[in-house]
Amino acid sequence: MIIIGIDPGTAITGYGIIEKDKKYLKCLEYGCIRTEPTLPQGERLKKINSELNKLIRKHRPEVMAVENIYFFKNLKTAMPVSQSKGIILFTAAKKKIPVYEFTPLQVKMTVTGFGRASKKQVQEMIKVIFKLEKIPKPDDAADALGIAICCANALNYKESIRRG
Repeated sequence: MIIIGIDPGTAITGYGIIEKDKKYLKCLEYGCIRTEPTLPQGERLKKINSELNKLIRKHRPEVMAVENIYFFKNLKTAMPVSQSKGIILFTAAKKKIPVYEFTPLQVKMTVTGFGRASKKQVQEMIKVIFKLEKIPKPDDAADALGIAICCANALNYKESIRRG
């Protein structure tokens, strides 16, 4: 199963694409969709949609996992991030890709086993899980891979319950 993890943002949207098998996780690709701050908001959202569509065509994910943020430290960023997330959810809906949402706490717990893990600890574990030579950069891409890992774990759990 191919899972695409997304860390929404207007300036930088992180993505991580993984393959989940019964016994392993494999990192297929990660990176960021970047938009220019000088572009009107509508054009930035259009670029996120366009780039996400390219990734979907290339990898054909069966599931999308998106970070779910319940609160914002900076009210100024709340609206643009929410708009970006809306475009991401819309893109998935148009492609009939089921979406699962995970909080940062859920991601930290899944990846490290500790809900108060630092960003660095999460990144180190992602490096270990995928046997990467170095920590994925930028942080948004590493976050997206963590979200995808969290989704893979949740799907494994649902599958094990279904089997009894």
